[in-house]
Amino acid sequence: MALPKQRHTRHRRDRARKQYDVQLVNTQECPKCKGRVLSHRVCPTCGFYKGKEMVKMAPKLEASKKSA
Repeated sequence: MALPKQRHTRHRRDRARKQYDVQLVNTQECPKCKGRVLSHRVCPTCGFYKGKEMVKMAPKLEASKKSA
């Protein structure tokens, strides 16, 4: 098994790790519900896209109805 003969510097080590940085995803604000949405996609909260309802969203159950 190969062993390194010399130690890599912190700069060289960190420069190699820099390639694995995670980029933040650019999101936009939904004009209807003000939630965060990926561009050119239906809003997962309200189901609207370009002012039209594309997906009929099921109403959320209240906590009292869930327990009953």
